[in-house]
Amino acid sequence: MASKPKATETPASRRRNGRETRSASPKKREQEIIDAAAEIFHRQGYSDTSVQNVADAVGILKGSLYYYIDSKDDLLYRVLLEVHDAAHTILEEVTAMDELSPLEKLDAYVRRHVEYNTRNLTKIAVYYHDYKLLAPERRAEIRRQRKLYEDFVVGLIGEAQQRGEIAADLDPAVLSYCLFGALNSVYTWYRPGGKVSPTQLADTLARFVIAGVRTD
Repeated sequence: MASKPKATETPASRRRNGRETRSASPKKREQEIIDAAAEIFHRQGYSDTSVQNVADAVGILKGSLYYYIDSKDDLLYRVLLEVHDAAHTILEEVTAMDELSPLEKLDAYVRRHVEYNTRNLTKIAVYYHDYKLLAPERRAEIRRQRKLYEDFVVGLIGEAQQRGEIAADLDPAVLSYCLFGALNSVYTWYRPGGKVSPTQLADTLARFVIAGVRTD
């Protein structure tokens, strides 16, 4: 008869011993952990959340949780990286739209950005509230990633100015700050299930942004 697993047994050791549970694949379990961490960080704050809280929420032993993460800082970093991975996908999609003008690409970017934010309010809130609590090296990496998207928008604005779509006397960096200020504040006031859907809000903000920068 197989011996009873010890309390600190990890998913990796269970696989080696032929006792891998079938409740969730490693990839699915990893996503459950990230999602649970985001929810708890949002609800009670990163500083007041323990690794044990996350393990309890997912329904696994604390020792097993360390198969997937290194520390609480690692949990926060993984939540923020997921947001950046989605942002990078949006950037790639818009970049590939060769048939669109720079201003049309800016419109497409705004729509995708707003839709993602409104469908992932918890993770976006954690991103903006808690990223400064990361270890210095990881905080610097998040800032580096953020600058990639800021530079992308500044580039689109500059290209649109060269084509006469946006007034040439406006500072592209200042316009980008205004744009991100409008888009990234959505998580503070938008509530799902109301009269405005994520798609409708994305359309409203895209029309608002483009109308504000377009030359007539």
